[in-house]
Amino acid sequence: MSDRLQNTCKTSNEAVINDITRDLETSLNTNENTEGYVIQPGTSEEQCFSTETAKNHTELPKDAEFDADHNASDNEDDKESDTDSIDEEHLKDDEVALTDDQKAERLIMAEELKQAGNNSYKCGEYERSVEKYTEGLRLCPLQFDKVRAILYCNRSAARMKLKKYQKSIKDCTKALELDDKYVKAYLRRASSNELLEKYQDALSDYEKALELDPSLEETRKAVVRLKPIVEAKNEEMKKEMLGKLKDLGNMILKPFGLSTENFNMEQDPETKGYKINFKQ
Repeated sequence: MSDRLQNTCKTSNEAVINDITRDLETSLNTNENTEGYVIQPGTSEEQCFSTETAKNHTELPKDAEFDADHNASDNEDDKESDTDSIDEEHLKDDEVALTDDQKAERLIMAEELKQAGNNSYKCGEYERSVEKYTEGLRLCPLQFDKVRAILYCNRSAARMKLKKYQKSIKDCTKALELDDKYVKAYLRRASSNELLEKYQDALSDYEKALELDPSLEETRKAVVRLKPIVEAKNEEMKKEMLGKLKDLGNMILKPFGLSTENFNMEQDPETKGYKINFKQ
């Protein structure tokens, strides 16, 4: 149990609680058994991705530029369907035989598909825009990181409109793998995470976007707004975790005639950590 607790320093609070819960349930069961875009040059992104106010949800930063109806489908299938998957290994193998001119032609075609996707997005045809961005990703040579990052990020915006927030997050993550300074991708991923109530992840991305572009006032407001929410959530999870630890502790200490009541837990007001003292 101690090894597992040591390993949890690299995981989230939710993972810690889940680990403890599983161990507790296993122990209890044992006990029972024994005891009974960027868009084309000259066209701003604002022209292609409109900013709308979130409905039935705290207003999200306008920098994110999409609507945010709070009907997050957290149960959606994370796997890509055959129609929108990108097989980069196949692309890599396919490009080996291509000349530079052929790659340049593919880049032009990918740019055209990106623009077609933008046009479909502006018309509210979000499924169609996803298809066009996907076609562009399948054509754009892998060496053009920036263009591919834009295609992924634009597709994430269309998926947000379709309320496919998990897939939107996945697309933003892919865009950031290609361009780690892509502010728009951080903002869209942050907003998708917030809609899924993954506040810590959302806060981290908002802070990163603000670090890259300090002029984003709406993002600055989002950081200020989310910090107390994250702190409250962390405190709530901490209390839940301590409660589960207490139950587990009582079960372990019972054979020795002890319980957690024999230990006094105090929180350090400065570090917010806890220390445990034994009392007779």
